Amino acid sequence: MSSSIETGRTGIAKDTAGATDRLRNLYYVRFGFAVIWAVLVALTASTLNPASVALLVIYPVFDVVAAVVDFRTPGARPRALLRVNMALSLLTAVGLAAAVASDIPDVLRVWGAWAITAGIVQLAVALSRYRLGGQWAMILSGGISTLAGARFLMTADGADSLTSLAGYATLGGVFFLISATRLHRRAAEAT
Repeated sequence: MSSSIETGRTGIAKDTAGATDRLRNLYYVRFGFAVIWAVLVALTASTLNPASVALLVIYPVFDVVAAVVDFRTPGARPRALLRVNMALSLLTAVGLAAAVASDIPDVLRVWGAWAITAGIVQLAVALSRYRLGGQWAMILSGGISTLAGARFLMTADGADSLTSLAGYATLGGVFFLISATRLHRRAAEAT
């Protein structure tokens, strides 16, 4: 009986290590995507044009893909919040596709609502994953996203550019890099 308990613990430890490695790699990818996206948005964000519209819709779609990868990670937790994140990002992609037909302030309103709700979800996910390590940056990121979303909503009227979104994505990317690096370091220390 003791041997089956130890085998179970070993399996759990391997699942946790695998989940941590996969999460770390996902965070590195998310950092790279955020930085590239931010540069492209900074170059195209002065008006709503085909390039900026495509970039606006791609960002939440990428978030859906990242959440699906996260969800499929063995031992991924909390699954319900990951589903909520997927739904929010998908709704945001649709909302942005509609908002671009209007004007930049409407785009910022949709983005702001998403930043608030996604930030709350990110904060909750990071808190539940705290024991994995490297999550304090995700906790900060979720909180800052919520505040940034409120700022997008408050400053949307009269906005004539989307460049603030580049800064938002860059900061989020930096937090993903910090978390990935911390998870990497923690894995190296464990071996």
